Amino acid sequence: MESSSAASGGSTRREATRQKLYEAAVTLIAEQGFSATTVDEIAERAGVAKGTVYYNFASKSVLFEELLRHGVGLLAASLREAAEQTARDGGSKVDALDAMVRAGLVFIDRYPSFTQLYVAELWRTNRAWQSTLMVVRQQAVAVVEGVLREGVEKGEFSEEIDVPLTASALVGMVLVAALDWKSFQPERSLDDVHSALSRLLQGRVSGRD
Repeated sequence: MESSSAASGGSTRREATRQKLYEAAVTLIAEQGFSATTVDEIAERAGVAKGTVYYNFASKSVLFEELLRHGVGLLAASLREAAEQTARDGGSKVDALDAMVRAGLVFIDRYPSFTQLYVAELWRTNRAWQSTLMVVRQQAVAVVEGVLREGVEKGEFSEEIDVPLTASALVGMVLVAALDWKSFQPERSLDDVHSALSRLLQGRVSGRD
């Protein structure tokens, strides 16, 4: 039991350290770009020794790749939980999509620097982590695809819907609208943005008046 507790404590401490490195890296890279950000700066911002960075990640590129996995994993989990909670509450698939839109906005409101980096990286094709980015992107999109497919099966959505493209469009709508909100309309509340996207969603997806 003691060694198990010690191992658990060590794992918890390591995860806490990795979280600090993620936060330091995403903030610095958002401020000055990937190439201009050094491991020394990441370590200093995280409040750890430079060796701690290399103990947890083989290189700056590996750190950033794992940062993408970590961040999109959190986003996918929040979307999934929103859909599952709606199902538990007896809501429709449109309600589930609406809850996922809000969950996405909440995530972006909490992690704006990560979202900015993620969207920027989607447009680049010469990165070592491009294949990883495509994999993790699909994690988030797949959650939306699942709800759309269930909606088609239940007759809530038209069978003519292109599920993969519609899912990508919905995720993209939330990302772009949220970045515009944060950059150009910060005076708006999260409720304001969600309300606008909710009306768009219901008009374009459910076909309701």
